Amino acid sequence: MKTVLSIAGTDPTGGAGIQADLKTIEAHGLFGMSVITVVIAQNTTGVFGMQPISASLVEKQIDCVFNDIRPDAVKLGMLYDTEIIHATAKRLQAHHAQNIVLDPVMMSSSGHDLLRPDAAKALIEEIFPLCTLITPNLAEAAALSGSYISTKAQMEQAAKQIAAKTGSAVLVKGGHLSDCADDLLFTEEQMHWLPATRINNPNTHGTGCTLSSAIACGLAQGISLTGSVKRAKRYLTACIQYGLDLGHGSGPLQHKVKWE
Repeated sequence: MKTVLSIAGTDPTGGAGIQADLKTIEAHGLFGMSVITVVIAQNTTGVFGMQPISASLVEKQIDCVFNDIRPDAVKLGMLYDTEIIHATAKRLQAHHAQNIVLDPVMMSSSGHDLLRPDAAKALIEEIFPLCTLITPNLAEAAALSGSYISTKAQMEQAAKQIAAKTGSAVLVKGGHLSDCADDLLFTEEQMHWLPATRINNPNTHGTGCTLSSAIACGLAQGISLTGSVKRAKRYLTACIQYGLDLGHGSGPLQHKVKWE
């Protein structure tokens, strides 16, 4: 049984964060584990409050997992502040964690800050170099590269800039492009465009969490990075196409779907 650890925040409605990660890992037939960084009061309509977990307790959670059931891959989500970022980086390095996929959660779709402004530097300097893959959306890629992104050419430039800072591979997600939903995987100086048809479904809460967790599952199973990304995109497409409609805002996905 391959194992995946998610280090992220919570979603009490089950559509994003730790809950979505565990559902995704289970759907792939792997054993999921979790380290909670922030307890969030949110639902499909927005974020209404949050309480970060102390850095020392985050460290102890990570140690408890690695000292007992070592994960074959790690998915990182909301890390929120400098103290949690430093604690996470320190323990992942101490345990020689491998196959780390980072969804650089910076802002919610409703506009709520999910990363403290003073924590971006720590995220880039301490977490990025540990990662096999970073999966920013267009807004996150723009913030990380310091450049506006609205075209595929600008996505390529941003991917190069982000990769140059870290040495890790970068998946720039194009879900918010005006004319398509193509993603760009940049790895080892190679551009891999991954075409995708835009699906007419407004219920996309937790897509970033789901995709990054699915990629981590592939890496845990020994699938190549490119293969893991392509498989994860097929899974996410099936989750969106299912058409689940719950909640009063942008609803969650159906994670238990037939996709292979």
